[in-house]
Amino acid sequence: MKFVLENFRENLNPQLQKLGTVFAATGLSANFWTSIALVCAFISAIFYGLNFQYALVFGGILLLISGFFDVVDGQVAKVTKKTNRGAFLDSVFDKIAEVAIFLGILIAGYSEGYLVLLAITLSLLVSYTRARAESLGVKLQGVGIGERAERLLVIAIVGIAGFMDYAILIVIVIAAITLIQRIITVTQKMK
Repeated sequence: MKFVLENFRENLNPQLQKLGTVFAATGLSANFWTSIALVCAFISAIFYGLNFQYALVFGGILLLISGFFDVVDGQVAKVTKKTNRGAFLDSVFDKIAEVAIFLGILIAGYSEGYLVLLAITLSLLVSYTRARAESLGVKLQGVGIGERAERLLVIAIVGIAGFMDYAILIVIVIAAITLIQRIITVTQKMK
């Protein structure tokens, strides 16, 4: 079951490869671009946490920029044929970034604390199920309606529109559905 962004990525593959080639030509490693994505996510989280007049707009834009560099790092790794080396670092930094974003949202009080806690818990469980399944040889990329990219896009875009409380609710729903989809997929494949 491949969903929204996974299908979109597949259609954009030639353009993404060109993007990877352009950024690889700078001589900067995929790990460098991973670090830039993390820094942008941290700054986004700080903006969210400060809760000033345009915090949702600036935080959302920086979150989108972070997502862009998260795509860049993977493409640079493919072009330079160093996909395994940075995969661990990329994965860990992605989770750190996601927790930071939710922490900023929690500190600012854009949504009820228990809802933010539920959103981050479900988000981390979605990531954990993929990591655990893949350690058992079951591929889960593209399985579920709410992978990390979709969840962060919801936060960025719905947040920019000024409805962060709804963004958190949407994340809870799509993360919960994805978690269930992944559990079902793994149990079926492990029979």
